Amino acid sequence: MTLDERHARYRTGLRSEWKAALALRLRGYRILDTRWQSSAGEIDLVAVRGKRLAFIEVKHRSDTTDEEAHAAIGPAQRQRVRRAADLWLARHKPYRAHEIGFDLVLVAPRHWPRIIQNGL
Repeated sequence: MTLDERHARYRTGLRSEWKAALALRLRGYRILDTRWQSSAGEIDLVAVRGKRLAFIEVKHRSDTTDEEAHAAIGPAQRQRVRRAADLWLARHKPYRAHEIGFDLVLVAPRHWPRIIQNGL
């Protein structure tokens, strides 16, 4: 992969995360963190709505079917997000009492982002 291709993917990822954050805000979520990094891995978005805290993985896909959703993230990536979430909670103690969700947001061209609660 060339440097230009990597830059294009990076920009696509940033746009997808921005669109996902907008969709979540419109549903009443407050974004607490974006691209949060730890030794365990990265969490794309951390958001809260009421007493529900969501750790969110954002995926850009050409389509947003259920099949795409299941293929978008593998077991190793799910585990990485969960380990990173444990570290996030260790550093943000007031949120430990919240209901925890691991959500997936699929972003496809010319479609509204699809939020799949507990999709991880």
